[in-house]
Amino acid sequence: MALLAWNVRGMGNRDIVRALKNMCFKHKNDIVFLSETKQKKRYLEKIRMRMKMDNAFYVDPIGMASGLALWWNSEAKVTVLHHDKNFIDTLISINGEDEWFGTFIYAPPYEEEKQEFWERLGTLRNNVNAKWCIMGDTNIVASPSEKYGEASYDHNNAKWYHEFLERSYLMEIQSKGGTYTWSNQRSDEDEIYEKLDRVLSSLEWSFLFPRAIAIIDIHIASDHAPIVLLTNGMMRRVRNEFKFESRWTLEEECSNIVQEEWITSEERQQRGTFRVKLRRTKVKLWKWNREKFGKNRISANDIVNKIKALQDGPTNSEDATSKLSRGVVGR
Repeated sequence: MALLAWNVRGMGNRDIVRALKNMCFKHKNDIVFLSETKQKKRYLEKIRMRMKMDNAFYVDPIGMASGLALWWNSEAKVTVLHHDKNFIDTLISINGEDEWFGTFIYAPPYEEEKQEFWERLGTLRNNVNAKWCIMGDTNIVASPSEKYGEASYDHNNAKWYHEFLERSYLMEIQSKGGTYTWSNQRSDEDEIYEKLDRVLSSLEWSFLFPRAIAIIDIHIASDHAPIVLLTNGMMRRVRNEFKFESRWTLEEECSNIVQEEWITSEERQQRGTFRVKLRRTKVKLWKWNREKFGKNRISANDIVNKIKALQDGPTNSEDATSKLSRGVVGR
C-alpha cells in the first residue's frame, strides 16, 4: 500500500499537476493527500479524474489560503471521521484487511495556533492502544539537526509537538531520501533547509506494518518535498513493459527496423500472424533503443540523483558540492 502526502503550495500550477501525475504513476498510490491546494472542489475534481483516483474528500480553502484534498482508489476503504482546516481524520482498510486510523495533517504555520492544534489532535484517539498513523506537514522542526540556515531553532514550537508524541505514544517512522523536506529556495548565506514533513505511528500500527518506510521524494514545483509511505517497505523492481517512444519516429533507423523485421517475418512464414510480426519487431526495437539511447537514460538518472543531493544539504557547503559532483543521493 502506498500513501502520498504533499504540501503543493497551490494546485493552479501546471508543473505541480504534471509532477503529481508522475508520482502517482511511479508509486501507484492508493491514497493521495494534498495540503495548501488553494483551490475548491470543482477544480480539484478535474485533476483527480486525470489521476484516475476513484473517491475524494475536500476541505475548501479559506479565501486563497490552505485547502485540503484526500483521494483514494477503489481498493481502499476510507471513512472520514473528523476534519477541519488543518486535518482529515479517517478509518482505513485495504481489500477488507485490518482497519487502522489515518490522520492527514497540515499543521498551522503560525506560532499562536500551534499549541491548540497539537492538543486538539491529541483528543482524536481516546484509546492509546489504537492503530494510528499520521502523515503530512507538521510545520515543526523537531530538533536542531533538522534545520540548516541562519534562523535559529525554536525550542518553544517543538515543545508542543514533543508533548503530543509523549501523550499519544507515537514515534516517527524511518525515512529514506533527503534529510530536509522544505527549503526557502534561496542560495548562499540566505538559504534555509528544514524537515517539516513526516510520518508518525503508534506501536500497534507498526506491528501491523513492520516493514513500513517513508520516502522523501525530490522537490519539484513546490518548496515542500512529497513524502510517500510504503506500508510493505521497498518492493523489488520489475522490468517495465514495452512502450513505443515517440522520439523513435525521428530516427530513420527505426523505420528501417520495422520494415526489415516485418518483411523477414513474412519470408520465414512462421504462421505469418500479426502477433508474431509484432513480437519480433518489438524485440529488435528494444535492443536498438538500448544501444541507441542507453547513455541518455543514464544521464537522466544522474540528474535526478544530483537533485536529491541538493535536497540533502546546503548548496554552499563543500560536502554538498562533493555530492553533486558524484551524484550521491541523500540518506
